[in-house]
Amino acid sequence: MTRILFLHGASDRLAAAARWLNEAAAAKRKVLVYVPQADAATQLDRLLWTQVATGFVPHALAGSPLAAESPIVITDRLDAIPHDKALLNLGDELPSGFSRFEELIELISSDDAVRLPARERFKFYRERGYAPESREVGT
Repeated sequence: MTRILFLHGASDRLAAAARWLNEAAAAKRKVLVYVPQADAATQLDRLLWTQVATGFVPHALAGSPLAAESPIVITDRLDAIPHDKALLNLGDELPSGFSRFEELIELISSDDAVRLPARERFKFYRERGYAPESREVGT
């Protein structure tokens, strides 16, 4: 069964995602990042190139020739996935096919437009027998 983790309380969702992905990359984790908004995907891509002063977080955009070998892949679609290890959801809707992943991470900002739909997803998961965990992610 998919492990579900809600990381909540981020003042800047994309900055928090970049920090979390930096940690995931350091731990050699494979993560598919679902970002349905093209401008947000572009922003996250830039953050991953510039966040670490001495380097970057290794990643690729879906569709890139490097996506198949990249540990972190940013995508706006979940129909053709390179792996099924971890899914970081930066969308505000239930990600389709989330149950095929070993782990689903829902990163939630303090903005009501993000927080309120996330509550509904938390309820959805719990009603279907999942045991979502919740942790404060901070600023």
